[in-house]
Amino acid sequence: MQEPETRIPSATLKELLDLKAEQYNCLDFIADDPIQIPHRFSKKEDIEIAGFLASIIAWGQRKTIINNATRLMEWMEDSPHDFLMNMEVSDLERFTPFVHRTFNGEDCRYFIQRLSEIYRNEGGLEGTLGALVAKHGTEQGLSKFKALFFRGEHPHRTKKHLADPLKGSTAKRLNMYLRWMVRKDKHGVDFGIWPSVPMSSLSLPLDVHTGRIARQLGLLKRKQNDWKAVAEIDAMLRSFDPNDPAKYDFALFGMGVSGELG
Repeated sequence: MQEPETRIPSATLKELLDLKAEQYNCLDFIADDPIQIPHRFSKKEDIEIAGFLASIIAWGQRKTIINNATRLMEWMEDSPHDFLMNMEVSDLERFTPFVHRTFNGEDCRYFIQRLSEIYRNEGGLEGTLGALVAKHGTEQGLSKFKALFFRGEHPHRTKKHLADPLKGSTAKRLNMYLRWMVRKDKHGVDFGIWPSVPMSSLSLPLDVHTGRIARQLGLLKRKQNDWKAVAEIDAMLRSFDPNDPAKYDFALFGMGVSGELG
């Protein structure tokens, strides 16, 4: 059933979204969100790695996501960068029991091994994912990062856990991760530790909840949640704030969780 659209003049809609972004973009947001996982660390590389792994499994109940991401950090001895830099192949076995929905131990072992290679030899996540997005934009950059991440031998099943916008995916989890790493403001929820990537290039982490609210508000006409929908809503949000369109993720997500529009 299609959600009823709330017809709000554009100027008034911008005022509403600005107000709600300010309301929900606050430190209280961290306690119940997977972003709390990287917030446990102060070292840049630890924040990047913890955030990446938390975002990769960020679907389903937030409590379960947080519990499973916490388990990963414990298995990495709560020092993810040091662990990746010094791990032995035998250390991968500790990740074999891991399961989060369809992300299993085989997937987890590959992600840990590949992250170790990226940090040892390829400039880390900012030097790969960040650099590709900065150079090519979000759509092309995310697709090129997936190709880089899986360029060696890998389990075929594991590829599904990194999205490819060029194949239509909204890439919700990767866009959320980019928001965490790139956005910088006075509120301190997002980290802003990748200044090489412009905030203006960020895309909305579109999912069923933000999509529902966006359609109710008249921000999104497309019925399907895919990259075309992301591009459509990005254009609207950039018209409201061309320098920081991703801040409106807080507004749409917050309004959805709180049930403000029913």
